[in-house]
Amino acid sequence: MAHVRVLFRPVAAVTALSAGLLLLTGCGDGSGKAATDKAGESGPASSGPVVVATSSWEAALAKAAGAKNVKSLVPASVRHAPDYDLKPSDLAAVAGADYVLYASFEPFAGRIKEAAGSKAKLIEVNLDNAPATTKGEVTKLGKKFGTQRTAAKWNSRFTAEWTSLAAQVKATWPGGKAPAVAAQKFTTWAAGLAGAKVVGTYGPEAVTPAQLSALSAKKPAFVLDNENMSTGTVLPGSGAKQLNIVNYPDADLDLLGVYRKTAGQMEKAFSAS
Repeated sequence: MAHVRVLFRPVAAVTALSAGLLLLTGCGDGSGKAATDKAGESGPASSGPVVVATSSWEAALAKAAGAKNVKSLVPASVRHAPDYDLKPSDLAAVAGADYVLYASFEPFAGRIKEAAGSKAKLIEVNLDNAPATTKGEVTKLGKKFGTQRTAAKWNSRFTAEWTSLAAQVKATWPGGKAPAVAAQKFTTWAAGLAGAKVVGTYGPEAVTPAQLSALSAKKPAFVLDNENMSTGTVLPGSGAKQLNIVNYPDADLDLLGVYRKTAGQMEKAFSAS
């Protein structure tokens, strides 16, 4: 995902605030390990790990893995998460967490690490909605939280959901044939869900005139753009129908909702062609 330079407003006494919170929380276990019951799962939410994620995407992965106490710093309503300006309350939440989830491309990752101090365990998450990546991250987080069984159950549910959605989308292929699509780098997973033929990719940078010409020449019927990084119409004048695919979950942190919404978009567009 493209790096975005973010200017942070000066925040007075943030360091002192974080340090004070670390002292207050220092009396806890501090191990970052989830309490487990006889079945090896996390106990009640009050005894589970406190997980703070930079965005709803990381938070949804944590929830899928079995974490109960999950907080997302960037509101789900923010279109492009890396543009978010951290607040003192965000850094305070990080300081009091057992686990802090972040992505390497987020420009505020350095500030998150500083605020985490010595108590929180930092986990870098690979954000990509491709099935293998999603299931791999859920499995990884389940092991960290001590909720492996919950993570495995979610992965099984996800596999079944993906298979069902893929069949539904395929049933709407125009003329019964896999449609040709151009996809932004971070929406190729959607093309996979549709069983579409990817004739070209672009991004995460803006499409250059040369790329525009090359992509248009391949005559894609649809463009799967990245809503969270969109710069507008990708192939103007080409006749290709553009679908804006959203990668980040809503405030309910339901990652499966992302796949359902995308499948619905493609079913509607394919059926109308």
